Amino acid sequence: MKILNFGSLNLDYVYNVDHFVQPGETLSSKGLYINCGGKGLNQSIAAAKAGNTVFHAGFIGKGGEILENKLTENGVDTSLIKRLEESCGHAIIQVDSSGQNCILLYGGTNQHLTKEYINETLDEFGNEGLVLLQNEANLVDYIMTEAHKRGLKIAFNAAPMDEKVSGYPLGLLDWLIVNEVEGKQIAGCEKDEEILPVLKKKYPSMNILLTLGSKGAICFFNGETFKIGCYQVEVVDTTAAGDTFSGYFLYGVLNGKSIPASLRMATTASALAIGKKGASDSVPLKVEVEGILEEKRFGPLSVEKIN
Repeated sequence: MKILNFGSLNLDYVYNVDHFVQPGETLSSKGLYINCGGKGLNQSIAAAKAGNTVFHAGFIGKGGEILENKLTENGVDTSLIKRLEESCGHAIIQVDSSGQNCILLYGGTNQHLTKEYINETLDEFGNEGLVLLQNEANLVDYIMTEAHKRGLKIAFNAAPMDEKVSGYPLGLLDWLIVNEVEGKQIAGCEKDEEILPVLKKKYPSMNILLTLGSKGAICFFNGETFKIGCYQVEVVDTTAAGDTFSGYFLYGVLNGKSIPASLRMATTASALAIGKKGASDSVPLKVEVEGILEEKRFGPLSVEKIN
C-alpha cells in the first residue's frame, strides 16, 4: 500500500553536550552536526527504507534543497513537494552524554500549507493508500477530514503534542501513534496504564500504537492488545528512534504482517537507529533489520497478548 506523508521538513542543528542547558546557564557544546530531519522527513525515509512506496508532500523554503535531495536518495517520491521563498523549518537539538535529546522547533515553511495545496495533492495521490501525519505542520485537522472523505486510511503521530490535538477529528483515524506523555495528554489521565482503556472507550474504532521508550510498546488492534519489550543496546542518539519505529511498524501492518511481527520489526529497527548519530541517517535499511531478526543477534524478543 502506498503512503502519502504530509510531513515536516527541517534542518537539524545537533549539539553534543554533557547535559541539557539549564535556565540562565551558558554551556559550550562538544560538537555540532547539521542533519536533515523533521518528523515528517524521518518517517518518510523510515517507511521507504522499510519497503513502502512513499510520496512526501509539503513545502520547502530557502536552503532546503538538501532536504529534497535526502528524500530522493532514500527512495521517497518528491514530486508533490512545492518550494517557497520563506525560511525553511529547523530544529535545535541537544544530545547529552547518555544519548537523550531535547528539541526546539521552528516551523518555517512547514506551517504554510494551504487548503488548495492539500486538495490538489490528495486529488493527485488518488483514493487508495494511507495518509501519514505528524503535528509539525499546519491544517492537520483539514487533511484528516479531506483524506477521510476520499476513503483513504489515516495514521497520525501526535508529536509534538500541543493543545491543537484535542480539536482534531481523531475519531477518523485508523491509527493513532503516541508515546506515554502524548497518550496521557490526549486521554486526560495521569498513569500509563490508564491510557489505552480511556482511548479505546473514547475512540472505539481507532487502532493505537503506544510507545513506552525503554519499556517497549503496546498495540491495540481490532479489539486485541499486544505488548513487546525492547532490546538492551548501547544508546548513542535517540533522535528519530520513534520515527523509525513508526515507519517500520506501518510497513508491517500495511503489508499483511501480523501485529507481533510488525512490532518485532519496528523494535529492531529502532534499536539499530539509537546506535547511530543523526536523524534520518540513523534509520537502518530493511535488509539490516531482517538480518538482525534472522540471526537473533540482539537476543530473543517476545510479544505478549494481554487480553
